[in-house]
Amino acid sequence: MLVNKPYDRRRAVEYARRWALDRNPLFIDFTGIGGNCTNFVSQCLLAGSCVMNYTPNFGWYYVSPEDRAPAWSSVEYFYDFITGAARFAMQNGGEGPFGTVVERAQAAVGDVIQYANAEGDWYHTVIISEIRPDEILICAQSDDALDRPLSSYNFADLRFLHIEGVRFEVNDERCYQTLLAGGVEAPRE
Repeated sequence: MLVNKPYDRRRAVEYARRWALDRNPLFIDFTGIGGNCTNFVSQCLLAGSCVMNYTPNFGWYYVSPEDRAPAWSSVEYFYDFITGAARFAMQNGGEGPFGTVVERAQAAVGDVIQYANAEGDWYHTVIISEIRPDEILICAQSDDALDRPLSSYNFADLRFLHIEGVRFEVNDERCYQTLLAGGVEAPRE
């Protein structure tokens, strides 16, 4: 059974600030071979959710450089997974973080921003680390940034992805079987 839990924005931003100028050895660094920005933001969202979605092709997970979902490290696939974009063969109704596109005024700390160029190609993913009355600060990798002002970037368009929560699987079968057996714990499968 899938249930929702809150996305822990504090943990996501704490992770972002810890690793913005360094690399976590648990993950490959794609800098110089396609860019590390979405890989980094996925790590931040994992820190704030602690849930991956292992659905082949359409999930959001990282096991190794050779065993990862496209959504883990690709700007467009990340967007598709988080928002459940219609062009996905399977919408994000499964495990993992989920969100919607919002206006700048609805963005919150721990949310994601993606940049597009003049041709309309979405090319960069960052995480919001702080919101001030007159400025948004972000953390990013590839072009490493720790609390960099959003206004210092050059982009043609941007979209704000508000992370609404996290879905995770709860297996209540063992609980039920234990209750049914009168308190004798069911054998582990």
